[in-house]
Amino acid sequence: MLNRYLAAPVNALYQLVGYHTEDPSRPWSNYIAMEVLVILLMMTAALVLRARLSVDRPGKFQLVVEGVYNFLASQAQDIIGHGYRKRLAWFATIFLFILTSNLLGIIPTFESPTMYYYVPAGAAIAMFLYYNGQGIQEQGLLGHLKHFAGPVLLIAWFMFPLEVISHLIRPVSLTIRLFANMLAGEQVTIGFLALFPWVVPVVFMALHVFVSFIQAFIFTMLGMVYVGEAVAHEGH
Repeated sequence: MLNRYLAAPVNALYQLVGYHTEDPSRPWSNYIAMEVLVILLMMTAALVLRARLSVDRPGKFQLVVEGVYNFLASQAQDIIGHGYRKRLAWFATIFLFILTSNLLGIIPTFESPTMYYYVPAGAAIAMFLYYNGQGIQEQGLLGHLKHFAGPVLLIAWFMFPLEVISHLIRPVSLTIRLFANMLAGEQVTIGFLALFPWVVPVVFMALHVFVSFIQAFIFTMLGMVYVGEAVAHEGH
């Protein structure tokens, strides 16, 4: 549908930046279309939830969302500590985006956008920029850089480049972990669906749901750990 109605403006944008698609009639890649769908689903769910919010008689959907929010809040409080509430919206958004993207693949004819490495890479880079930005905001630029030098001044010259490399590897590891698990799960499900179209898919769909939750959880928790390290003050 995106290629049918929005191919022309996308092609014009690509020409503006000097990029040429293999098929001008289909400039929208599958993973981009799936990402747009995920965003629309999340926005629709937020609007529905807002319209039905109730203190006295909360509905099932509200209770589920509140349960997810409270779970993430408790994790953020334990991992980040002071100031976790002002960062909770970011982690809730990234968790729900990755979870929805992961789960989209269990619907026939749809694909999980996280099985394309561009999407996990984008989320990982966003997390990398976020936690470093939070560290600079909390500590100042020099204070944030002091974390890279370590607590012992004598070996700071050795620790600083190691820490820089370690931090640069973080978005790579986040990307590979999410991408590899979702791609493998998707391919296994598709393979067994072709071989045993009636019985086995139920088992693998349940496994896909489980892996989807686990990967969204791991990605979000690691992000909290990184933020907690970045905003921590010495002596606390």
